[in-house]
Parts: sequence; C-alpha cells; structure tokens
Amino acid sequence: MNNHVVAMHISNGIIDGPVSGIYAAIAAAAIAVCVLRARADLDDRLAPMAGLVAAFIFAVQMLNFPVLPGVSGHLLGGTLAAILVGPWVGALCVTVVLVVQALVFADGGVTALGLNVTNMAVIGTSVGYLLVVVLLRARVPLVWAAFVASVAGVVIASQGFVLQYAFGGAETPSIGEVAALMAGPHVLIGIGEGLITAVTVSAVAKARPDLVYALRTSRRELVTV
Repeated sequence: MNNHVVAMHISNGIIDGPVSGIYAAIAAAAIAVCVLRARADLDDRLAPMAGLVAAFIFAVQMLNFPVLPGVSGHLLGGTLAAILVGPWVGALCVTVVLVVQALVFADGGVTALGLNVTNMAVIGTSVGYLLVVVLLRARVPLVWAAFVASVAGVVIASQGFVLQYAFGGAETPSIGEVAALMAGPHVLIGIGEGLITAVTVSAVAKARPDLVYALRTSRRELVTV
C-alpha cells in the first residue's frame, strides 16, 4: 500500500471502479443534503467565514509534516470547519478543497473523489462535530474539545478507507493489517491536526466568539434546556 493511502488521500486504482462509483453516489447524496441544510445556516456572517475556512484548509493541506519514515500527513480540516461554520457548511468547505486538489493539483485521484469526499468531508466532519457538541455539553473547554474531536475525526475517517478497501481493494493484505496500518499513522496525524485546530479555534473564539458556530449552537441549546 502506498503513501498516498496512508496520508489519507486515495489515489486512482487503489479501490476498484464499481466500489468507487458507489461511493461517488454516496458522496453526491450526502453533499446534496449538506447543500439543502446549509441554506438555513448561511447568512451575512457565516458566508464570508465559510470562504475563509475553505481557503485556510486548502493552504494548510498543502503543508505536509512528517509522521513516520516515508509517510507525511496534513490537516484534514473537517473538525475545524465544523466548529467554525457548522457541519453542513463545513462539509461543503472540505469538499470544495478536495475537488480543487484532485482536478488542479492531482492530489487524490479523480476516480477516487467520491471515496475521499466520503471519508474526509462527510465522516471526518460529522464525527468531529458530534464529538465537539457532546464535549461542550459536558462543560469541556472548547480548546480541549477541539483537540479530542480532531484526533477522533481523523482516525475514524481513516477507518472509512478500511471499509472501502474491504469492498474493492486492489491488493490482498488482511483487513486487520489495513486497519492497523491506517490507525497508527493517523493517530499521529490527528494529534498534529488537533493542535492546529485547537490553536486556531481558540484564537477565533477569543477575538470573535460570535463567529464560532459550535459555541453559538451550544449556548442556544443550554438556554433551551
């Protein structure tokens, strides 16, 4: 298995055509739901923030940091986007970044775009946001919630590939080996992402807490309760 897989972006040919097509349909359906739900969230405050978040994720994803010999990682951005602009808009931000990377920079295969969107934009964002909501309700400080959710989101997103590989992998190692190979480096990648996310979200929250979607939502829910 090559380093493109370990670093999360799946290349062309890693997963066979039929399974890639199925996941393309899954990703398209999920993104369509996000588009519909995002309309309710987008306003004069959130729209420009979404653009900034997408630009930030794109820029940081271009910067790789070493994880293991021959393996590098980068920010996936799902949890960061979800905290700042919400899960629906956040998934769209990550999707836009993935599409541009695949079409313009050949980072992640075009035929694997549905696989990558499912893992990073859908799974990573939703897991990160759900965990942040749970932790904030438990009175965990935002900076720690962002860190923990980022690590979990990256690791669980990487395991989404394991399921895809089980259905249509081009090689034949055991699924247990694939899961371990993906989990180990992505714990380290997740820690790096967690630190970046925690620092970024903390800085925004201190300067403009009204721009942090997760804080606004959690406060409304607490008032309701």
